[in-house]
Amino acid sequence: MKTGLPGWLPRLFLTLAEGYDSRAFAADATAGITVGLVALPLAMAFAIASGLTPQAGIYCAIVTGFIISALGGSRFQIGGPTGAFVVVVSGIVAEHGIDGLFMCTLMAGVMLMVMGLTGTGTAVKYIPRPVIIGFTNGIALVIASTQLRDFLGLTGEVPGEFIPRIRVVAGNLGLVSPDSLALGGGTLLLLILWSRYIKRVPAYIVALFAGTGAALVLQLDVATIGSRFGGIPSGLPSFHVPAFRPELILTLISPAVTVAMLGAIESLLSAVVADRMGGGRHNPNTELFAQGVANIVSPMFGGLPATGALARTATNIRSGARSPVAGLIHALTLLGVLLFGAGLAAYVPLPVLAAILFIVAWNMGEWREIGGVFKQSYTDILVWTATFLLTVLADLTVAVEVGMVLAALLFIRRVAVTTTVTRVTRDYIEAGRPHILQDKVIPDNVAIFRIHGPFLFGATDKLHEIGAQAERLPPVVVLRLRNMTAVDATGLSAIEELADELKKKGRTLVLCGAPSQPLAAMQKAELHRRLGAANICESVQAALNRAAELAAGSGPAGPPPASP
Repeated sequence: MKTGLPGWLPRLFLTLAEGYDSRAFAADATAGITVGLVALPLAMAFAIASGLTPQAGIYCAIVTGFIISALGGSRFQIGGPTGAFVVVVSGIVAEHGIDGLFMCTLMAGVMLMVMGLTGTGTAVKYIPRPVIIGFTNGIALVIASTQLRDFLGLTGEVPGEFIPRIRVVAGNLGLVSPDSLALGGGTLLLLILWSRYIKRVPAYIVALFAGTGAALVLQLDVATIGSRFGGIPSGLPSFHVPAFRPELILTLISPAVTVAMLGAIESLLSAVVADRMGGGRHNPNTELFAQGVANIVSPMFGGLPATGALARTATNIRSGARSPVAGLIHALTLLGVLLFGAGLAAYVPLPVLAAILFIVAWNMGEWREIGGVFKQSYTDILVWTATFLLTVLADLTVAVEVGMVLAALLFIRRVAVTTTVTRVTRDYIEAGRPHILQDKVIPDNVAIFRIHGPFLFGATDKLHEIGAQAERLPPVVVLRLRNMTAVDATGLSAIEELADELKKKGRTLVLCGAPSQPLAAMQKAELHRRLGAANICESVQAALNRAAELAAGSGPAGPPPASP
């Protein structure tokens, strides 16, 4: 039922205005309780890995989870602390203390609100895919390395830097606790097997209770939340305005920008995936505004920075969520655990949380994407390598800054080398005849779109408009690349995503007329394996012939396309 309400309103308001019944509430309640239990071990683990107490993660999940669901622009988004922030948060805490972290989170929240209010949230599209993959890989590796101490049961402090941390851990392997290693290894194996073979009950919940139960029954000598942190205080978190330290403003601008951009990227990527899984379409600017409000309020309750959490959002959808009410119930579930079950959290073993974070790091790492990067041009490989190494060996802020500068310089070079000045000859005119549209008859079962100019990071979101109208398009969608002078890894990824989106809706994507640089990039990336070699054609005439074959239900896959 259409309400006529403006689309920028929070999705919760629109849902209630459209009509919300008891069946929807029952589905949301089930999903909310499930994802709330899933969020519990993750919230504690992220806080501990960031150098804070476990309750800081729970406070963040409660406060920000409620605000993001109440004010956000997505039907299914679940907000809270995530692994993406662990590296930058731990660095800020180590250098500037808790007050510095709270100031940085507040500053990032203001930036996110401004991005949402001004509609500039789309600026995140200007971050190239190799940069995103590089820092995601790096963050995952760093998170896993921070959990080695608790997983192995080592005592004492470990350095904050990656290489010294690995050296200390390697030098103390003779002091590994057999109980910790056995419990951590058993939990890790349980997580892997449960996730693969049993989908109905989330593995994180099972691992938390099974690992804690095993430690108690077998009386294992392992570190727990109670032994390390003295347990978790029961009751509501107290409201406290963080101390403002003007001398830190300039120092914290760079990490605040990093937190804001990470929050924007992760939340919008999560919302896009949620749209695909659950249907509907989120409002990115409303979502960013809600993320900003959540990050301003979180420090006032002693919480961490927050963003949309992809794993919890996916769990929310798989558990049957219908609306943002599920996110509200998820936050209330965590609040109930805090009020009535905080004492039990003291028994949770740290090796169990370390095993959970190993799985989180593996899942967030996008490791399969690395192979795709190395099938791209050397410029994309260079950007990924620099971002990855700097994330691991330096810090995330430096990594993103260097990655962006490198990408910008290489963007300029790519545009420059693909700009040509050539004489129009008789052969040139004849070679172009199969590509022109003026003398072609476009049948009803074909829609043709064209890309004009370089299709590099920053421009790729324009393909989303095709995917959004997929259900109204004919069976064959032709993407004419004759005037696409250059493409990079981000552009190729956008084309692959469009092909997948169209395939889900029963349509076929056919590419045609790619010039030399895009064609070489497509061949190196083995795009023909994803789309089918027969669906990459030399000219628009060949694409129309391919459409006729598809309509007739015939046509071999054919060899990979050759240069025109």
